[in-house]
Amino acid sequence: MTAEPAQLHAQHVGETGETVVFLHGLFGQGKNFTQIAKALTPDLQSVLIDLPNHGDSEWTETFDYIEQADLVAEHLRSTVASDGPVHLVGHSMGGKVAMVLALRHPELISSLAVVDISPVARESMGEFDHLIGSLSRLDLAELSSRGEADELLQEPIPERIVRGFLLQSLVRDGEGFRWRVNLDLLHESLPQIGGFPEFTEETFEGPVLWIAGAESDYVQDDFAPAMRALFPRVSLTTIKDAGHWVHAEKPEVFSAVLKAFFTAD
Repeated sequence: MTAEPAQLHAQHVGETGETVVFLHGLFGQGKNFTQIAKALTPDLQSVLIDLPNHGDSEWTETFDYIEQADLVAEHLRSTVASDGPVHLVGHSMGGKVAMVLALRHPELISSLAVVDISPVARESMGEFDHLIGSLSRLDLAELSSRGEADELLQEPIPERIVRGFLLQSLVRDGEGFRWRVNLDLLHESLPQIGGFPEFTEETFEGPVLWIAGAESDYVQDDFAPAMRALFPRVSLTTIKDAGHWVHAEKPEVFSAVLKAFFTAD
């Protein structure tokens, strides 16, 4: 008996203009892009998707980029892309899902923005192993508030923006708290999350914007040949003074870059 596909939760922002679909990164959720989506209105409307094992979308038993991309593709095909292709933005893990989706379902995507990630396997996921470990060590049964959680995480995760981003997934559940991310599955799947499927023949021929944070190492010159092989029309934009969480660190610049790209003739 085949399991039913996981159901995806999506939030809509705006009512006019062409549609932009956002896919968040590891530990994220669609609403991480709410500020960006509002900045794109009224020129563009947005759909903010919670990927499986995140936000209000269902959890799965395994992690696989092709399965996730196909799941998002079916959601788009039955909703916002039913009348024609949409623009797609993906950050980090969501950027890998977005790239796989564009390669496997190019008819659904008119243009693609890949944010601070590359179509290569990352040798080390130690940073994310540390983050998941820090979150898992919080005793949710003893937690009195999200503010207390923030205090407890200050030593292992000193970056305020990163803590705030992660704690968006900590929600009240009755008198206690719970995580809206599937920490156990994501932890055991870090090698798969750090990897990238092999594509030998597929290419996406639409326009692609590759956005890098200047202070991040997820986009490197050495990765450019792999990117160009899959996405021949790629162009690179680097946002200075930004790290991996580009949209959270430089939201005004990020929004302006996206709007210029998606509204270009």
